[in-house]
Amino acid sequence: MIQRDNYMEKLKRWKDKQVIKVVTGVRRCGKSTLLKQYKEYLLGQGIKEEQCIFLLLDDLQNEALREYHRLYEYITERLTKEQRYYIFLDEIQLVPEFQKAVDSLYLKENVDIYMTGSNAYILSGELATLLSGRYVEISMLPFSFREYVEATGLEKKQAFQNYFLRGGFPYASRIEEEEAYQEYIAGIFHTVLLKDIVDRKKIADVKLLESILCFLADNIGNMVSSKKIADTLTSMGRKTTSVTVDNYLKTLQEAFVLYEAERYDVKGKQFLQSLGKYYLVDMGFRTHLLGTKLRDFGHVLENIVYLELLRRGYRISVGKVETEEVNFMVQKGDEKAYYQVAATVLDPATFEREIRPLKKITDNYPKFILSMDEIPLGEDGINQINIYDFLMEGES
Repeated sequence: MIQRDNYMEKLKRWKDKQVIKVVTGVRRCGKSTLLKQYKEYLLGQGIKEEQCIFLLLDDLQNEALREYHRLYEYITERLTKEQRYYIFLDEIQLVPEFQKAVDSLYLKENVDIYMTGSNAYILSGELATLLSGRYVEISMLPFSFREYVEATGLEKKQAFQNYFLRGGFPYASRIEEEEAYQEYIAGIFHTVLLKDIVDRKKIADVKLLESILCFLADNIGNMVSSKKIADTLTSMGRKTTSVTVDNYLKTLQEAFVLYEAERYDVKGKQFLQSLGKYYLVDMGFRTHLLGTKLRDFGHVLENIVYLELLRRGYRISVGKVETEEVNFMVQKGDEKAYYQVAATVLDPATFEREIRPLKKITDNYPKFILSMDEIPLGEDGINQINIYDFLMEGES
């Protein structure tokens, strides 16, 4: 079982702090396993088994606890004043109005609460109002490339070929037989689509939702708008409106299927309202939707780099420099950097195209070109880094 060190360290840092720890992320990205590993860590630190109350709320045997009064009663019946308790609530969004039980548990001084959820709405509405400033979110993604290499034991080039097509869902990395893998990914995809999106939002046109996802999977790295998506689908016989598309996009983001990178005017130092880019949470979903066609290789690399930067805790934007674009401008506190992503920059014309917008940026923050090339290139302090090396650095 691969230790997700980056996420584990975050949980350790927040241990016994008077905040609720909320681990969010798409289904099957490893949230439940992370909490189990953290529980094992606690037991290794001398915490007793009876002090850990671990509830898998998507398990049928806990179905009766998907009512917040019953959930609260079940937990409080097991608490005593003499000990500290660690409460783990996995897939908490399955409990309607769970925030009422959680808020009451939070008020107890001898309780440390950890929750997971597969939908961002658990951090919105009443919970945010009740617990404003009293919770911390730990956003989780499927395996990074470094974790995938560790999990599979493959040589990095073979591992990357698999990772590029199969993505990083943890259990999927253990499935060698292609048909079984495809069935597993299809199962995750349809569970997310039906349980986390369609059921909750009462979406009637599931085919339209899938069409929007297919369009975005085929347009990774391209600037798009709700209107452009609606117009394209309408021209293909799937009549819809930009308002409907916008609502579906927000819902897909809530379920951690899509992530948006807004445009940022580097020289004007402001975010732009028009257009943006969307990235999929895992390349396994893209392969499920589109098959194994390898067109737009560079844009898929861009998606993989986006997710890696997200793992490293950056806020990510698409940089606009005059009429040109920098794939990613990233920020974390006072730290800032710029990244261009390309399959190869060995051709002089391609190298010039990729480096030109970076050279137009006059600040002194680091600037990089990431590519598959093994030969290091650079100019004016702008370094080209092999994408394998970048991905194997791991999270900071």
